Amino acid sequence: MNMDKKRRTVLVTGFEAFGGETINPSAEIARALDGKIIEGRAVVGAVLPCVFGTSAEELLRWLRVVRPELVVCVGQAGGRSAITPERVAINVDDALIPDNAGVKPVDVPIMRGGPAAYWSTLPIKAIVAGLTARGIPSAVSPTAGTFVCNHVFYRLMRALVRRKGVRGGFVHVPFLPHQAKRGQPSLPLSAMIAAITGVVAISLVTRRDIRRAGGQTH
Repeated sequence: MNMDKKRRTVLVTGFEAFGGETINPSAEIARALDGKIIEGRAVVGAVLPCVFGTSAEELLRWLRVVRPELVVCVGQAGGRSAITPERVAINVDDALIPDNAGVKPVDVPIMRGGPAAYWSTLPIKAIVAGLTARGIPSAVSPTAGTFVCNHVFYRLMRALVRRKGVRGGFVHVPFLPHQAKRGQPSLPLSAMIAAITGVVAISLVTRRDIRRAGGQTH
């Protein structure tokens, strides 16, 4: 971690590899952005374990250490063809495959008694418009799924309710080219790093999201 404590900071997180993969592009993005300066803010990049519960506790630890003004959590969504900022996190863990600790919850609330969902506070449509203008495929996603990505997203947004002025959300990225099987979409790592750099920059300078219909994945 490289952090200049005199600067306001941004936290970008990724995940370790999971599901039999040996690499996770989100982790590579977090490592690449660690120590970078975007819109005058120092970026702290962190890699979370792909484990229910533990991932969220590690995220909360980073929030306490870094005290960021913006949090962008990133995860891999193999099969998607674009950078997809997520609209909403839902209060359920429901795994099709085990996490990296071998845990496979089914229809389990993330927080018992918690709200059914939390909305992202990133300017998701402005992000899509900005990345598209840069030639990077991007679309709003209506669901982050019910695996560890959504788990972390939900716990992040719950934590940010108590942190006035701190915004955050979740963004999924596709496979890297060497991960993709024949016919599956992918993006080069350089394009993904540029995309998340754009996500951070757009989020820092955009206080109110644009209103535009469509632009979501199906």
